[in-house]
Amino acid sequence: MQKRWKIFEPLSEEQQLQKEHIVETIKCPEMIAEMLIRKEITGIDDIEEFFHPDLNNMHDPFFYKDMKKATKRIILAIEKKELITIYGDYDVDGTTSSALLYLGLKKIGANIDYYIPHRMIDGYGLSLSGVDILKENGTELIISVDCGINAIEEIEQINDLGMDIIVTDHHNPKEELPNAFAIINPKMKDCEYPYDMLAGVGVAYKLLVAVYSQLEIDTNELIDKYLDLVALGTIADIVPLTGENRIIASIGLDRLVKKHNIGLNALIKLAGLSQKELNSSDIVFGIAPRINAAGRMGSAMRAVELMVSVDEEESEELAQIIERENSLRQQIDQRTFQEACDIIEKKYKNMDDTPIIVVSSDGWHPGVIGIVASKLVEKYYRPSIMITFKEGVGSGSGRSITGFNLFDALVSVEEYLETFGGHKYAAGLQILVEYVDLLENKLKKYMNEHVTEDQFIPPLNIDTKLELFEINDNLLEWLEKFAPFGPGNMRPTFFTEQVMIIGFPYNVGKNHLKLKVMKDGCELDLIGFNLGDYLPFLKKGSYVDIAYSLEFNTWQGRTSIQGKLKDLRIAGQDQWDS
Repeated sequence: MQKRWKIFEPLSEEQQLQKEHIVETIKCPEMIAEMLIRKEITGIDDIEEFFHPDLNNMHDPFFYKDMKKATKRIILAIEKKELITIYGDYDVDGTTSSALLYLGLKKIGANIDYYIPHRMIDGYGLSLSGVDILKENGTELIISVDCGINAIEEIEQINDLGMDIIVTDHHNPKEELPNAFAIINPKMKDCEYPYDMLAGVGVAYKLLVAVYSQLEIDTNELIDKYLDLVALGTIADIVPLTGENRIIASIGLDRLVKKHNIGLNALIKLAGLSQKELNSSDIVFGIAPRINAAGRMGSAMRAVELMVSVDEEESEELAQIIERENSLRQQIDQRTFQEACDIIEKKYKNMDDTPIIVVSSDGWHPGVIGIVASKLVEKYYRPSIMITFKEGVGSGSGRSITGFNLFDALVSVEEYLETFGGHKYAAGLQILVEYVDLLENKLKKYMNEHVTEDQFIPPLNIDTKLELFEINDNLLEWLEKFAPFGPGNMRPTFFTEQVMIIGFPYNVGKNHLKLKVMKDGCELDLIGFNLGDYLPFLKKGSYVDIAYSLEFNTWQGRTSIQGKLKDLRIAGQDQWDS
C-alpha cells in the first residue's frame, strides 16, 4: 500500500547550536542529539532523566480528586475485614490490574477476591449479572479496574444492593458520571493529575501506591515488586510510552526479565521468549495475545489465576491451557478475517468512495472481532467496525486510522447505539440489528465532514536522513537508550536515497521481503515484513530509496546490524512531505 513519507523539517539555527552542545556534553553521535531535540529534550538533566527512568519522578497519587476518599474506604475495609472484590476487564490491561490489586492488598491483610466478566455471558465492563454474583458472595466493597467510568445503571444497582464501589479507569468519560463512592480517572475534566495517558493498570498502581503511603508502608519493598504486571498491562494496552508510562515500562520490563512472577514465567517459556531479554515488541506480539486469548476464547479469570499463582505446577498447567486457547484463537482469526475480506470485496466496489468499513455477521466469534478489525485497517486503511449478532443484538468492535477519533464519531451517533465506549483509536459498542445500516450512513457523513483525502494514505513518519556509512555499533547502542519503544516513542525511522540492490531479493515466511543494499561501499541487510508484494519490481543492480529502522539481530550466536524496511521507492520518485 502506498505510504506518505513525512520527514521532519531540518533543525533551525538555534537547534543546531543545541545539538552541538548536547554532542559535546554527553559525547553522543549527532544523530542522537538531533533526536533528543525533536523530542524537546534539550536540558542535560532532562536527557539524563529520559535515559535513566526513575520511580522517584512519578507524580503524587493524591493529585487525583477522590484519591484520599478512596484510600480511606479501602483501609476501613481492611480493618473491618470486609470482603473487597476487584472487578476487572477481560483484556491484558484489566487482568494485570486485577492481579496487581489482589496481590498488593492481600499482602497487607485485605480480605480480597477478584471477578472478571465472561465476554460471552456478561459483555464488556461492569454487568448487572456480575454485580448480583458479587452481592451473593458477600462483597461489601468493589474496586473496578480498567472499566466502570460509564456504567451508570450498574453502579446504581450496586448502591441499591448496599455495596460501595471505587471506580478506577482510564477510558473517556461521557457527560454523565456514575454515582460511585469514588472515581479515579486521569481523563476526568476536573482531575488535576498531571499525566492523563496512564493505562488502566497504571491508574490501579497509583491507587495501590496511595494506600501504602497512607499506611506508611515501605513502597520500595512491596509496591515496586509488582511493576512487572504494571509494565505488561501498560505496554499491551498500546498507550503512549511517554512520561510515567515510560518509567513504568522501562523499570517493569527489567523486572519481567528477572522472572519473579511464577505464572508469567511459565507463559514466557511457552512463548519461546525465556532465553532473551524482553522488549516491548515481545510483550505486544508474544505475551499479550496469549493473555488476551484467555478472555477471548474462555474465561479471563484464568489469566488472573496465572498471574497470582505461587505454585509452579499449577502455573505450567494454566499456561498450557492459555497456549491452546491462543492457538484456537489464531485459527478463528484467520477464518474470520477471510470472511470479512470477502464481504468487503462484494459490498464496497470502490474503496476510494468508502470512508469507513462496517461489516457484520451472525457467525463471528465476539472474542476475535477486535483483532480482525485491526487487520482490516492494516489492509484497507479505513476505520473498520465489525459486528457480530446474537438474538438481534450486535456486539461490535472498531479500530481507527491515524488522526481520526473513533470515540468522538460514536458520540455523534450514540442515539442509535445501546452502549459504547473506548478510546480515540479503539472502541466497542452494542447495537440493535435494525440500526446497523443507519449507523454506517451516519458515520459516512460524519467522516466526510471530518477527514481529508490525505488521511486515507497511511503516513510514514521519518526522523531524518542517514547514510549507510554512518551506521555502526556505537550508533545502535545509543539508539537502544531510547527504548522501550512504542506509541509516542517509536523506534526511529531513517531514509537513505540511491542505494543499490545487490544480490537477488527474495521472499521469506508469509510475504516478508529480504534484500541487501549498498552505497559508498557500505552494505546493509534489510527485512520488510508484509512487503513481499514489492519483489516483482526489484532487480539486482537497480537503485531505490529506502525508509527503515535499525536494530541488532542475533542469529545462531552471531549479532549483526539489520534494517527493518518500512517502505521503498524507485530512486528519484517524489514521495514525501516535509
